Amino acid sequence: MRSMWLGLLSAVLLATSPVLAQDGYPSKQVTVIVPFAAGGTADIFARMVSNHLQVKLGKPFVVENVGGAGSILGVTRLAKSAPDGITLGLASTSALAINPSLYGPKLSYQPDKDLIPVAQISVVPNVLVVNPNKINARTVPELIAYLKANPDKVSFGSAGVGTSQHLAGELFQQMTGTKMVHVPYKGSSQMLTDLLSGQIDLAFDNVPLLLPQVKTGQLAMLATATPKRADFDPQVPAVAEFLPGFEAVAWHGFFVPAGTPKPIVEKLSAEIRAFMQQPETVQKMAELGATAVAVDSEPFAAYIAAETARWKKVIDAANIKLE
Repeated sequence: MRSMWLGLLSAVLLATSPVLAQDGYPSKQVTVIVPFAAGGTADIFARMVSNHLQVKLGKPFVVENVGGAGSILGVTRLAKSAPDGITLGLASTSALAINPSLYGPKLSYQPDKDLIPVAQISVVPNVLVVNPNKINARTVPELIAYLKANPDKVSFGSAGVGTSQHLAGELFQQMTGTKMVHVPYKGSSQMLTDLLSGQIDLAFDNVPLLLPQVKTGQLAMLATATPKRADFDPQVPAVAEFLPGFEAVAWHGFFVPAGTPKPIVEKLSAEIRAFMQQPETVQKMAELGATAVAVDSEPFAAYIAAETARWKKVIDAANIKLE
C-alpha cells in the first residue's frame, strides 16, 4: 500500500511542470539525510517531501538513510555538512528534544547551535496499550488504581532507554505517583513481540505500530498521549482528560546545517509547508497514523526548545543517564 501510494504520488508530481527557483537554488542534486532505516514511517515522510521538492525546484532530492545509535549518526552527519543548502535532513523528537538532556556535552551535535529548523511536518500520536490477558483495566483511572495497588509489579516496554516511549512511561508514573518496571528493547518491533506474548504488560508507542493489534483485539488501547483526542479515532480518550497536561507525542521536521543562507531556508520552508497543507498529503499522513502540520522555522525552533525543557524535567526526575 505504501509503495503503491508513493509511486502514484511520484507520477502525479512528475506530470507537473517543474518550477525553477529564479535565484538558481538548488544548482545541483540535494541529499536528504534520514537517520532511520528505509521503509519506516519517517522514511516515507521524507520521501514524500523529497519527491515534491524535486519537482518544484527542478533538481534531484535524493534520500540517504543513515541509521544507527538512535538517529545520532544521521543527525551528526547532517550537522557537520556544508551549510550550502545541498544537504537537508529529517529529525525527530529523540534527536532534538531528548538526546541533549540524556548525553549533555558528550552528544556529537547540539541542536540549537548546529542545526536550523526548516519546517515541522508531522505529529505522530503515542498510545497507551495493555495486554488484555495481563491487565484487566480498560480505562486510565482503572489502570492507575491497579498500578497503585500493585507497585513495581507491572512492566512497561519501550524501544530503548531515553526514547520517547520510555519517557512517556516515566511521565505517567511521575504524574500518577505509581511505580512500574521499565523493560527497554533495541527497538519497537522486539518490544511488541514480548507485549503480545505477555512477557511485558503495557506500553506507550506510535499508532502505526500498535493499531493493527488493537483492531484484532490482541491489545487493548486505553488512551492516546496527545493533548486532546486524536483524529485517527475520536472515540479514544486522551490521557490528558484524566491527567491534565500529559503529552507524549513523536514529531518530525526538516533541518539544515547552521550557517545555511536564510533565503534557502525560507524557500525550502515555504515549499515544504505548502506540500504539507495539500489535502492529498493530509489524507495520506492520516492513513499512516500521523497528523500533517506545516510549522515555519521560528515557531518550530520555539516548540523544540519547549519540548527540550519539558523532557529534561522528566529525565532529571527519573535520574535517567546515558554514557
